[in-house]
Amino acid sequence: MNLKTVLSKETISLHVKGTTKKDIINELLDILVAAHKIPDRDAAFAAIMDREEKMSTGMKHGIAIPHGKSATIQDLVACIGVSDVPVDFDALDHQPCRIFIMTLSPVEKTGPHLQFLAEISLLFKSSEKREEILHASSPETVLHILTT
Repeated sequence: MNLKTVLSKETISLHVKGTTKKDIINELLDILVAAHKIPDRDAAFAAIMDREEKMSTGMKHGIAIPHGKSATIQDLVACIGVSDVPVDFDALDHQPCRIFIMTLSPVEKTGPHLQFLAEISLLFKSSEKREEILHASSPETVLHILTT
């Protein structure tokens, strides 16, 4: 999967303001709505929250990957938010998160969803890339970091 086909400068937000898991999820959904990536915000919110109730998507190393599947989504969509302050996201390592990658995909398509999650997970195993993203000065810089 080519991240450039899924992410754009319009779907990357530096300095997200949320201070709770729900705030961050809502802010990320607002990014996708503003970029005209999701047709039904309420359905998207329900899909993300349903997944969070099953198990937190807070990973390790300050990264959370809230995701879900919705019948209102035709193709995989994603966005990234970076916070200046750590946010408790019930992460696996019990550490707060600052990098948030949200993805929504169609219910009937499993491949792109799993491929995206696998690619993002591999990218963020690099502490250097995580640090570069935390200090990025623009969405374009984040895109460059993720795609080189």
